[in-house]
Amino acid sequence: MGLGGGIALIAIGLILAFAVNVSIAGLDVHLVGLILAGVGLVWLLLFLLVWGRAGAPSRRAASVAPARPSTR
Repeated sequence: MGLGGGIALIAIGLILAFAVNVSIAGLDVHLVGLILAGVGLVWLLLFLLVWGRAGAPSRRAASVAPARPSTR
C-alpha cells in the first residue's frame, strides 16, 4: 500500500464520517470513518517521510576521471 492507498483510506474514511447517514446496531459508522481517515493520514505521512528521502538526489558528488586526449 503506497501513496494511493493512504489517499484512498483518507477519502473512504471522510466519506464514511461526513457523508453517510446509516445507522448500524453496535457500530458507529462515523467513528469508523474518522479512524480510517486517521490511519490513512498517518500512513501518508510515514510514506512521505520514508520514501520521500529515498527519491531525493544524493549530496555526494560523483568523481569522474578527466578525459585523456587521444594520441593518434
